[in-house]
Amino acid sequence: MALTLATAGESHGPEILAVLTGLPAGLALDRAAIDRELARRQHGHGRGGRQKIERDAVEVRAGLRDGVTLGSPLVLAVRNRDWANWAAVMDPWQVDPAKAERKRLTAPRPGHADLAGAWKYGHAADLRNVLERASARETAARVAAGAVCRQLLALVGVEIRSGVLALGGVTLHEGAPTFADLMRVQEDSPLRSLAPEREGELVAMVDAAKHAGETLGGVIGVVARGVPPGLGSYATWEERLDGQLAQAAMSVQAVKAVAVGAGVEAAGWPGSRAHDPTLPGTNGLRRGTNHAGGLEGGVTNGEEIVLRAFMKPIATLRDPLPSVDLTSGEPTVAAYERSDVTAVPACGVILEAMVAFVLARAFLTKFGGDHIQDTLAAVAAYRQRLGPLGPEGFTRSPR
Repeated sequence: MALTLATAGESHGPEILAVLTGLPAGLALDRAAIDRELARRQHGHGRGGRQKIERDAVEVRAGLRDGVTLGSPLVLAVRNRDWANWAAVMDPWQVDPAKAERKRLTAPRPGHADLAGAWKYGHAADLRNVLERASARETAARVAAGAVCRQLLALVGVEIRSGVLALGGVTLHEGAPTFADLMRVQEDSPLRSLAPEREGELVAMVDAAKHAGETLGGVIGVVARGVPPGLGSYATWEERLDGQLAQAAMSVQAVKAVAVGAGVEAAGWPGSRAHDPTLPGTNGLRRGTNHAGGLEGGVTNGEEIVLRAFMKPIATLRDPLPSVDLTSGEPTVAAYERSDVTAVPACGVILEAMVAFVLARAFLTKFGGDHIQDTLAAVAAYRQRLGPLGPEGFTRSPR
């Protein structure tokens, strides 16, 4: 069975849920590591008041016993502490219609899913039915699930990091990053940038944007190293892994563009510069460069997987843009609820989770296994088959 991820829950509902189906049995999980990823998602200068309320921690609803996966669906929950402040409004049976009415929204916010969602699902009378699910609060479930996938991938030496490459138009790193570049990111810094010495300047810029009622976007780099070659496929279009990674990154709220490797820059280079020469190494084959970002023909080639995601400024503005009341048809301004000035640092953590899920899915598709030991045995056999003509260092046993 292929690895699948479904999420459920509303931003101000009681909890956000993630359901991972297709994990092998026998995978020991570290709860504290999952909670650390959830805490990383809440971090970053410029976040809104919601982060002062929530204290995200994972709870397991099904699929785990004695800290080990059972092979059945793994159900994870992250409670919404803010639910206590919204229970009457979010009551599924509308016991007190008056309280719900006071929170009804009818003026769509440009840049959000509000208007398109109202047209699609018939929610013009109350846009809360759209925004509660479209909200980036849903990504808490994705980060929890991604943390599980990271623990699976770590068994074969895969590591994933991210960092802010640009914020609010200020470039902090030119071009595609490497894993070594991302090692400069200080996880406890205000903005998780590749230029920690400039974060004072960036903090001041975020504060100025907050004072002006503005929001800021940016560029995030994500790199995975130690990824086995041969994940994905060129055989059918939907199996191409670069397409799957790009779709997963684009599914993160406010991400509007994705680049793989030097994809943007390489469009202007001659072919002799754009492609990565294959060379003999001391322990397998190596590449002279990694402009391809670890993917050729939709298949991993053993080099670092390199992505850049471009995040637009958050669409909820303190000084709202013009809108139209969907119940009266009259001009008005967009609705406003508390929001972040920027969530670019947190977006990197979410992107790491999505990369982890896509790589774990491709990994299990290739190597299979009902129990984790079956999976690792298949990896060992594959390493042996590739031998000295595999990527440099890949013949080492998995840790």
